[in-house]
Amino acid sequence: MTTPFPFTAVVGQDDLRLALLLNAVSPAVGGVLVRGEKGTAKSTAVRALSALMPQVPVVAGCRFSCDPGAPDPACPDGPHEAGAGTPRPARMVELPVGASEDRLVGALDIERALAEGVKAFEPGLLADAHRGILYVDEVNLLHDHLVDLLLDAAAMGASYVEREGVSVRHAARFLLVGTMNPEEGELRPQLLDRFGLTVEVAASREPEQRVEVVRRRLAYDDDPGAFAARWADDETAVRQRIVAARELLPSVRLGDGALRQIAATCAAFEVDGMRADIVMARTATALAAWAGRTDVLAEDVRQAALLALPHRRRRNPFDAPGLDEDKLDETLEEFSGADESDESDEDPDPDGPGGGGQPPSESDGPQGGESGARPEAGEDGEPQASGAGEQTPARASEPFRTKVLSVPGIGEGAAGRRSRARTEHGRTTGARRPRGALTKLHLAATVQAAAPHQRARGRSGRGLVVRRDDLRQAVREGREGNLVLFVVDASGSMAARQRMSAVKGAVLSLLLDAYQRRDKVGLVTFRGTAGDVALPPTSSVDAAAVRLESLPTGGRTPLAAGLLKAHEVLRVERLRDPARRALVVVVTDGRATGGPEPVALAGRAARLFAAEGVASVVVDCESGPVRLGLAGQLAGELGGTAVTLDELRAESIAGLVKDVQRRAA
Repeated sequence: MTTPFPFTAVVGQDDLRLALLLNAVSPAVGGVLVRGEKGTAKSTAVRALSALMPQVPVVAGCRFSCDPGAPDPACPDGPHEAGAGTPRPARMVELPVGASEDRLVGALDIERALAEGVKAFEPGLLADAHRGILYVDEVNLLHDHLVDLLLDAAAMGASYVEREGVSVRHAARFLLVGTMNPEEGELRPQLLDRFGLTVEVAASREPEQRVEVVRRRLAYDDDPGAFAARWADDETAVRQRIVAARELLPSVRLGDGALRQIAATCAAFEVDGMRADIVMARTATALAAWAGRTDVLAEDVRQAALLALPHRRRRNPFDAPGLDEDKLDETLEEFSGADESDESDEDPDPDGPGGGGQPPSESDGPQGGESGARPEAGEDGEPQASGAGEQTPARASEPFRTKVLSVPGIGEGAAGRRSRARTEHGRTTGARRPRGALTKLHLAATVQAAAPHQRARGRSGRGLVVRRDDLRQAVREGREGNLVLFVVDASGSMAARQRMSAVKGAVLSLLLDAYQRRDKVGLVTFRGTAGDVALPPTSSVDAAAVRLESLPTGGRTPLAAGLLKAHEVLRVERLRDPARRALVVVVTDGRATGGPEPVALAGRAARLFAAEGVASVVVDCESGPVRLGLAGQLAGELGGTAVTLDELRAESIAGLVKDVQRRAA
């Protein structure tokens, strides 16, 4: 067994360490989501936390870690009698992003269940994590069906496995900790809200602190055991402090004044629902216990707000999490309680991690995060395009709701919400022999396969004699996520500010739709003399929005170059993910200039997409009383359909999908 990096040896990252320790003191806080750039000790700190968690008593021999003081009456290994139990270390269970449903919730032996009526159940990761930590690295890349199972378990405190009338239930209460890099995409709002606290982490820009990080890491890699021994006393001190804080927690008083501040803060920042109020109350109470106090003070409420509210204020995926601290201070001052005890003058232990509940000074940096900010473009940030001077980027107009643009046919890509696909979840459309382990039983087809052989198999009782060859896998149809590749004309013919603002607003609306439908997105632009990959295919829709906002315009219209660049992007992406189908959205007025025979060259480039059957839509940006219809001609060459900016709106796009499917048939 490898020696984990000591928690107390992590340099800096005060907010991260404090948030993890508060959950160790009070698991009811609800877990931590750690957002930040790669290489910032996110995973190291989380894995180190498990060594500090107090031991938990369990029923001997129970695979589901039942509490001997209050055993689960529905435990599959039960019933258990109350007793002393056996102590063991708290577990930290890691959920891989590519895990199967059976690995998460457990596997039920369908063959034995049908033939013998026996609930032969193999526990999954949710059972292993009960009364411990469930850690998901890169949680934003977790598949939707696993997210749904996590949401159910987090809401009910139990996991259910149900297949064809056979049901198994067991308790599943765990501390959910996730780490993510926002550049790779955002979380679904439902899962985001399930994390009690969130912290933003970034690498220090102080040379001395960076030197210390490298020094400690090299020392650990050279001799993990000796390095851990150097920090053993500090680890023991923090572990004892966690135990003391847990014992003190029931005695902490959350007065009416602190409750008013919590409620006023959540109302002032317009967070949805009441979960934020409850999480803030629990966090403030844990902060007081961690500082060794029995009264919650205004400083605890302030720190609780900084940890519990930033991720709950997002209204769309393009908003960066963050909190206006001036507004927070004004709200706390306005609703300052009169019931704070004289203990407010006490100086919390300055040596403990997190400073006894005081917000670390370094926490001001990540708040408001750089990843979601829309940069202001400078006038000389790009070289001048040929034929016309570059203009200052126009801001996008207000996004609007669009209707679905889907890829015709049935795919087999990653689960999502856009196009039809054969998936593990959805409506049943048929049956087949299982390839590998059986996951979704088609009961009628299984019985039909087994029925003719009952006499030959010597059936004598009421049970059906079922063999593995009889089992049939249900074939299901659901929805998949696609690669939505935007090809945007940024030339001089599109550079009118009002028109470019509308174009960016339309693309922003489609990006929002792609986020909701769990697509990957890419952005190719063309202007001057060439096409450019502004954003390679990614799950980070907000990154695409940032690139779009700062998109410069001007110069000639190399339409063929833009299409060829997009074709190359699709070719590379097919090698990486051959099951994910693409939808190409070309945003242009259809004009092509520059070079010999630009229109004919653009037509030949477009026919490459048509020959490969790539689904496409041309968003016609042509304006004015005289229209040349060039975008419609381009759509014909692509084998797709054309739609105006106005027709993209939900109320006027009803016939678009049918038109795309009809032309592709």
